[in-house]
Amino acid sequence: MAQITRPAKPRTGLLATDGKSHPLQDTLLAVALVLGVLSLVTAGFPGLHLVASWAGLAGVLTAGYGQFISVTTRERFGLVLALGASAIGLYFGMSHGGLFGSFGGFSGG
Repeated sequence: MAQITRPAKPRTGLLATDGKSHPLQDTLLAVALVLGVLSLVTAGFPGLHLVASWAGLAGVLTAGYGQFISVTTRERFGLVLALGASAIGLYFGMSHGGLFGSFGGFSGG
């Protein structure tokens, strides 16, 4: 019956499993997830390679920094998903034309 007298653990949020709030890490996670989804969706359209490439690059950098300063396992899990989606979008965007696109009349020598 001792478990009845223990106070319940307060719920502070979905991503904070240590009982503290992490606003910077949560913001980086949300931004990285949005950029990862944007990059992954636009990677399927070769004409949107600029969006896919830049969103993927920004997502990889954001998720990488988020991994560096993350505190909880839930944050790291979401950041790994965002990092993977951003990287796939970046790679497909690079294969379709890259970060700067094609230069119309440039023949390359």
